[in-house]
Amino acid sequence: MSVRIITDSASDILPGEHEGLVVLPLSVSFGEKNYSDGVDLSHERFYELLVEGDELPRTGQVNPYAFSQAFEEAYAAGDDVVCVTLSSALSGTNQSAITAAAEAKVVVRVVDSMSVCVGERVLVEYALHLAAEGLTAVQIADELTAARSRICVVGLLDTLEYLRRGGRIGAAAAGVGSLLSIKPVITVENGAVKLLGQARGSKNGRNLLNQQVMAAGGINFDMPVALAYAGLSDKLLRKYIDDSRGIWEAGFLEGDLPVHTVGATIGTHVGPGAVALAFFKA
Repeated sequence: MSVRIITDSASDILPGEHEGLVVLPLSVSFGEKNYSDGVDLSHERFYELLVEGDELPRTGQVNPYAFSQAFEEAYAAGDDVVCVTLSSALSGTNQSAITAAAEAKVVVRVVDSMSVCVGERVLVEYALHLAAEGLTAVQIADELTAARSRICVVGLLDTLEYLRRGGRIGAAAAGVGSLLSIKPVITVENGAVKLLGQARGSKNGRNLLNQQVMAAGGINFDMPVALAYAGLSDKLLRKYIDDSRGIWEAGFLEGDLPVHTVGATIGTHVGPGAVALAFFKA
C-alpha cells in the first residue's frame, strides 16, 4: 500500500510543486476579502497587498473538514497517510488534523513539524523521499518525529516595520532600530519563533546567519535543504548566497540552489526583504 503525504500551505510549498503531495491551504484575510493561501492568492500577490495595505492580514488554520476530505480521498485511492503540519505552538492546524484523523477510515499518522516555512518544507520533502523508498506510514512518521529535532531554521529580517505593526515590538524600538539599521535574526525553537540576535547592518546580519550554520556543525547536504526570500525580489538572498559561497558550494552546483519564496504565514510578520534557510544538522 502506498503512502500519501499531506501538508499545509504554511510549508510554503505550492500546489503541484511535488507530484503526489497534497497541500491544504490556510486562509488569508485582507479586511473583508478572504483568500486561500497559494490557491487564489500567490506569494507575489500577497506581498503586493501587504505593502499596499495599512493593516496586517489575518491567517486562519486549516479546519478539520478540509483534512477529513483529504483523508477520504486517500482512502478512496487505497493510500495510507502521513500528514505533516506546521507547529502546534503557532496554529490550531495540527489539532485540526488530529481531530480529522480520529474519524478517518484510513491509517493516518499526524506529525507536528515543530516548525514553519522552510523548516516545515524540508521535513515534508524528507517525508516524500521516505515514501518513495517504500516505507510504511508508521515508519515514516517515526522517522520524521526523530529527525525534526535536527532541523535548523534561521532567518534575517530586513525591516522592523512589520514586527511593529503586528505589536511584537514598540514604535520607539522600531524607530531606533531603523535608524541604526538593526537586522533581527530569528529561529524556530521548540516550535515557536525566537529572536536569536540583532545585527547592525545587513553584512553583519549575514555573518550572524553563517555563525548559526557553523554552530550547528554545518549542513547535512544528504538531506533536504531550503533557502527562501520574502517579497517580490530575491536580491538580498542572492547577496547572502554570494557572500557565503564557501558554505553552499560544498553541496550545490551554481544555479542549483533550492530557492523558494516565503508565503503569508510568516511573511505577514517579517515583511518583504527577509531571507531564511533551513537544513538538517550535519
